[in-house]
Amino acid sequence: MPHLVIEYSSDALDGAGVVRLMERLFQAASQTGVMKPEDIKVRARGYDDFLVAGRKDSFVHLSVYLLAGRTSEQKVKLSEQLRATMAELCPDVVSLSVDIRDMDPVAYKKRLK
Repeated sequence: MPHLVIEYSSDALDGAGVVRLMERLFQAASQTGVMKPEDIKVRARGYDDFLVAGRKDSFVHLSVYLLAGRTSEQKVKLSEQLRATMAELCPDVVSLSVDIRDMDPVAYKKRLK
């Protein structure tokens, strides 16, 4: 379980940049100790059509979905580390953001084969 979902403007990243960002965010999240590497899932979705504050400015937004139970301090540490990684890899992107979301462990269901 945790999910790292990257959303980005098509002008922010190319194919190789997306793969590199996914790999580095995986590493950064793993190194925080907030989640186990074997549980992390990373995916990315690019957007051709978007507006940021009414303009077509570049963006990368990361949503992190975690089962509830982490402390505020753990979530801040994770958010700051992930944002720093994004800033390092995306220095020219206008808007970088990270959102940590708690998922209800009772309602969350999955199936593995």
